[in-house]
Amino acid sequence: MARKKIREYDSKRLLKEHLKRIAGISLDIKSAQITESTDFDDLLEREPWLSSSKLVVKPDMLFGKRGKSGLVALNLDFTGVMAFVKDRLGKEVEMGGAKAPITTFIVEPFVPHDEEYYFSISSERLGASVCFSECGGIEIEENWDKVKQVFVSTEQSLNADLCAPLLATLPLEKRQKLEAFLRGTFAVFEDLDFTFLEMNPFTLVNGEPYPLDMRGELDDTAAFKNFRKWSGVEFPLPFGRVMSPAEKMVYQMDEKTSASLKLAILNPMARIWTMVAGGGASVIYADTVGDLGFASDLGNYAEYSGAPKEEEVLHYARVLIDSATANPDGKGRALIVGGGIANFTDVAATFGGIIRAMREKQNQMREGKMRVFVRRGGPNWQQGLAKMKALSDEIAVPIQVYGPEASMTGICKEAIDYIKVSG
Repeated sequence: MARKKIREYDSKRLLKEHLKRIAGISLDIKSAQITESTDFDDLLEREPWLSSSKLVVKPDMLFGKRGKSGLVALNLDFTGVMAFVKDRLGKEVEMGGAKAPITTFIVEPFVPHDEEYYFSISSERLGASVCFSECGGIEIEENWDKVKQVFVSTEQSLNADLCAPLLATLPLEKRQKLEAFLRGTFAVFEDLDFTFLEMNPFTLVNGEPYPLDMRGELDDTAAFKNFRKWSGVEFPLPFGRVMSPAEKMVYQMDEKTSASLKLAILNPMARIWTMVAGGGASVIYADTVGDLGFASDLGNYAEYSGAPKEEEVLHYARVLIDSATANPDGKGRALIVGGGIANFTDVAATFGGIIRAMREKQNQMREGKMRVFVRRGGPNWQQGLAKMKALSDEIAVPIQVYGPEASMTGICKEAIDYIKVSG
């Protein structure tokens, strides 16, 4: 499971659409999104309620405590919303130790209310935890002792018996409506592969549930079965995280392939770089470098898996080698081309793409004093390693080659030993 946060705008949009489909419950909620590319006149034409309602506006940037940070404006007309947004759009703020510009806002009708409830669902190993409180709002953490919780086992529904202790202290006239809402929302949570959903707060408007503030996370590994239901959901980067050009290129490649291609630049000046096959193996290599005391010298996290085509590996390796050699300083650099023992990935074929990239980038690799450490096993591993050995002589770049007889972690130590003696 890969938990990916989505914007509040998308969380509410998905809930409104699918609560109606699954549970027959209509939510009278409206919202609009504002970014740097928004044309306000066009937005008013598409969402005419913006000109006839008092409004709430706030950043939609995957961080919380917006009210406590003075980033929520209430009871504005649309002119006030435009002024609020224009004054803050693109301005850098600091939240939770991270700094980044605000690029996205959500605008909604201002809803006067007296009651504030808290409701959340969170996936766990054997099911989901459901929490409810009659004391929602910005002080929920201070009132966490008033939150009631039940556990719903995998493949079980949030039935009336499980709801009963959550709603036991509410007046009878509210329980039926809220029970239907909680159970319907749980059904949406399960159907759309949410991993986390929180409403803090939601209220009642004319007796009907109304989410005021909402957070959601989806299991992005379920995208293949939900692409129609999710209908264009955006998975923004965490607040404060901005993609480098190299990361954007790999991200765009990953979007277009059935394989998996991942790259995160940790330190562009670092001297140890990885190009690892397999998600589990990539974590082992990165953790080993850190455990050996050289985390600050690790340049990237990288992973390719799912039997990528040779051309895909070629483009991927080009980007990674460019990143590893972009800041030469006269000191040696190590590139770990590792992996476990593949089940179905053709090692010779994927190595074919890496070898072609190394031929193209051989001058950069020599100038960067790069040494390559290879460890791999799986289908056609002997042919792949033989090609790597031959490449070393061809391009005059040191390439040390190991098969499955060597440990994955062993070549990390060799890479570290190399950078120790090479500057």
